[in-house]
Amino acid sequence: MAEIIRYDQVDISYNGRLAVHDVSFSAAEGEILGIVGESGSGKSTLIKAAMGLLGRDGLVTRGDIWYKGLDLPDVPPKEMRKICGAQIGMIFQMAGSSFCPIRTVRAQLYEFMTEHEKISKQEFEERAQALLAKFGFQDPKRILDSYPFELSGGMQQRVGIAAAMLLNPKILMADEPTSALDVSVQKQVVEEMLMVRETFGTTILLVTHNLGVIGAMADKMIVLHKGEAMEYGNTKEILADPQSEYTKKLLSAVLKLRR
Repeated sequence: MAEIIRYDQVDISYNGRLAVHDVSFSAAEGEILGIVGESGSGKSTLIKAAMGLLGRDGLVTRGDIWYKGLDLPDVPPKEMRKICGAQIGMIFQMAGSSFCPIRTVRAQLYEFMTEHEKISKQEFEERAQALLAKFGFQDPKRILDSYPFELSGGMQQRVGIAAAMLLNPKILMADEPTSALDVSVQKQVVEEMLMVRETFGTTILLVTHNLGVIGAMADKMIVLHKGEAMEYGNTKEILADPQSEYTKKLLSAVLKLRR
């Protein structure tokens, strides 16, 4: 499989304070890469850096993030607006907070689509309803008619995934997409993200602290600790035979919790 995104020796700082140091990894087309680590380890910072979402205080101070021959941190904001959403999608930790509460789901998804392509309301309606049906919604029209607060947390998250896939991006960045959900809904979201990969051939960068989700989904994984990579490679191999002491501690903590 051809490589689609690559991080080369990336450093990221906030207000001059180093948050990520010398991190390198890549993901191929249709591959799921898990980014694992405790809170504050730099997981979300890595994917936000690729989309220009570090805010005023964040900056990639060294290294490159390559996508289709472009070094993303150097792409001007106007050009990044064309890439984000259309070519690189994002699922946030709590999808409900990324929606405006006083506008219907339909109005927000339509606005998002028209930012990137010319589309009639009828064509949008057909595409949106078909996509929501693919994500298991029995009544897509009702979902589009709804306001975000009328949907459960699990439904908001699934609508967030569907929204990210409206334009069929090549890469999907997923920032802790299951952490705010109960176990049964987590399973459903995991299955739908796997469906996205199988149906659309999407590359997924999955940020999570949940090693169970990583084991179920990821082809490769990278383990972060205090902004540095402790381990990187095939998921099954790392989970079966971790080499770094930090990864061993993470796995040991999971086993203790299960017992």
